Amino acid sequence: MATKLASKSEYLYKRARELIPGGVNSPVRYYSPYPLFVASGKGSRFRTVDGEEFLDYCMAYGALLDGHAYEEVLEAVQKALARGSLYGQPTEMEVELASLISSLVPSMEMVRLVNSGTEATMHSLRLARAFTGRQKILKFEGGYHGAHDSVLVRAGSGASNLGIPNSEGITKDVAKDTLVAKFNDEEMSGRIIEDHAHELAAVIIEPVMGNMGPILPRPGFLETLRKITEENGVVLIFDEVITGFRIALGGAQEYFRIRPDMTVLGKILGGGLPIAAFGGRREIMEKLAPLGGVYQAGTYNGNPVSVAASLVMLQSLKRRALQLYPKLEKTGEHVRRGIRDYIESRKLAAQISGLSSMFQIFFTDHPVIDYDSAKTSDTIIFQKYFQSLLAARVFVPPSQFETCFLATSHKDDEIQVTLEAIESALNGLRP
Repeated sequence: MATKLASKSEYLYKRARELIPGGVNSPVRYYSPYPLFVASGKGSRFRTVDGEEFLDYCMAYGALLDGHAYEEVLEAVQKALARGSLYGQPTEMEVELASLISSLVPSMEMVRLVNSGTEATMHSLRLARAFTGRQKILKFEGGYHGAHDSVLVRAGSGASNLGIPNSEGITKDVAKDTLVAKFNDEEMSGRIIEDHAHELAAVIIEPVMGNMGPILPRPGFLETLRKITEENGVVLIFDEVITGFRIALGGAQEYFRIRPDMTVLGKILGGGLPIAAFGGRREIMEKLAPLGGVYQAGTYNGNPVSVAASLVMLQSLKRRALQLYPKLEKTGEHVRRGIRDYIESRKLAAQISGLSSMFQIFFTDHPVIDYDSAKTSDTIIFQKYFQSLLAARVFVPPSQFETCFLATSHKDDEIQVTLEAIESALNGLRP
């Protein structure tokens, strides 16, 4: 006798497991007992295939600054589609978009459009190696820069700075060219850069660790990285896939007033469509083919539909920036303060971290400043917290080590409902 399934999401997940590894096309989308399957989204909410509506604080892992189905982007996409979905030839819009990106993020003197953050970081590192003539790169433990071999590497044991593969299928020979430091550790970072300057091509960093929290840089940490990399001829790459256009119009480099050599953008750049970009100093970018010998290509690079969405998105952000970013900062601080006050009044073993429109709760007594302290968080408690919010129809990323995101579409009354749901979830965790 066949088992009756509780919902259409459960039925779809059962089908998906037979056809898609793990039933999902990205592992972060899985959670127990099965993920919700979404039918539509509008503004601050999405609706599942079972007709249930959720307040959304995942926002496609930060890609949707204005929420689901933002009207200006939808109109741009519809007009672009009517003209054709793909040409494999240059368009005027690509030039306009590159110009707009460079004006908003001045460190990106030249820009190459690609399709994902993974592509953008991969090609940035290849370019940095070619420009410097060096092989090794330095990343920070817990930082995520896409799913390619050079950056799927974690710290070695003991005092070793040499990385070891963080995924099966990555060779030790690739991993040995990736060094790993602790985020917010100026002394360790400086020592590695100076000791390996003769072979170190690039330092790649999320200026705010978005795939571990968020975790903020300590005062002086990014400034120290900039100084030491400049002194040693090492290319400094800011991975702003998450922070780009989110914490300021010019991203984290505007927010913290630091100019990297290269920058990677994604997520908000596309307004909900797949597009990414990398860029930087002209002398570095001119090493790219067809000008130079660093090969990078893609049929969908600069595709007209994503470019149209991106152009309208950035134009809209530029137009609204003076009101938009202070409002997001104010709302974000209101949310973090509300959660922090509740944690402190109940003496819970938890921390609240974030800035601007980013926030996350860590279930630990320790201040969260790097990967090691983040890993002290109780992930079992987090799962109970997540499930409690899910039952209240509030959706946050299912992993402790992701970031919750606010959108301009979250209304004040929805924020209040969310804070009440969070307080109820936290109260339910007390023994």
